[in-house]
Amino acid sequence: MEAKLSGNTVQETPVAEQKPAKKNNNPFKYVSTKEKIIYGVIGLIAFSTFAMLIWILSYIFMKGIGHVNIAGLMPAIITTIYMVLMGLVIAVPVGMGTSIYLSEYAKQSKFVKSLRFAIECLAAVPSILFGLFGMMFFVTQLKMGYSILAGGLTVALMILPTVVKTTEEALKTVPLSYREGSLALGASKFATIMKVVLPSAVPGILTGIVFSTGRIIGETAAIYLTAGMVFRVPSNVMESGRTLSVHLYMLAKEGISLEEAYGTAIVLLLVVLTLNLLTYVIGRKMKHGK
Repeated sequence: MEAKLSGNTVQETPVAEQKPAKKNNNPFKYVSTKEKIIYGVIGLIAFSTFAMLIWILSYIFMKGIGHVNIAGLMPAIITTIYMVLMGLVIAVPVGMGTSIYLSEYAKQSKFVKSLRFAIECLAAVPSILFGLFGMMFFVTQLKMGYSILAGGLTVALMILPTVVKTTEEALKTVPLSYREGSLALGASKFATIMKVVLPSAVPGILTGIVFSTGRIIGETAAIYLTAGMVFRVPSNVMESGRTLSVHLYMLAKEGISLEEAYGTAIVLLLVVLTLNLLTYVIGRKMKHGK
């Protein structure tokens, strides 16, 4: 409102109220046509991938949901657990020690460069080659025979590069200020690594361990060539056994038990999904300090 003096009276004239500018909620208003096409193609690819995953899972569940027999699969489940535990017990300490050395102690040298190159090469080696090496060295040369021990050592070598790389990347994500603050308070470098750096990198390390565990559970060729395919509960690590993935392969290979193969695939999927879900929950709680 504005006041105007007219004679002895004051007249008020209304002033048009200014409306606030409308907020633009369209994120693509200032995006070029070429970028819109790129975004559309990326979105279509993402949707197609997700739809394909849902279709595959639905197909497997529809085919095998009526043929899941946990009791009948117990020997394969127990053998799989043995294989996972043995592989992780060997690979995780060695891999973490190597990654700590590379991240915290090692300086740029020919040895360090050669070590990193070897790790990169091992990470790209197909699992069938690890299986052939394990069969020739552990099974034949060391006379372990087809056993849980030979299979566990083989899968430990197979996942070792993954553990080293993921652990090193997790250590690199820890801010340098954490290390400097701990050292400034008088802590030694070893104590800083063990009590400051490693706890801060646990979520990333845990992710690498879960990825390695999933690879062991889903591995077929390397275990088939080293641990054998005897369908029983092994009483010790020197006996042969059949994991879930090998059991699935044998059922599909026979061609007369496809329904049981789909049932085994469902159990295998549920084990992997449960493992990933538990790791996500644990990592989230540790990250937020709850």
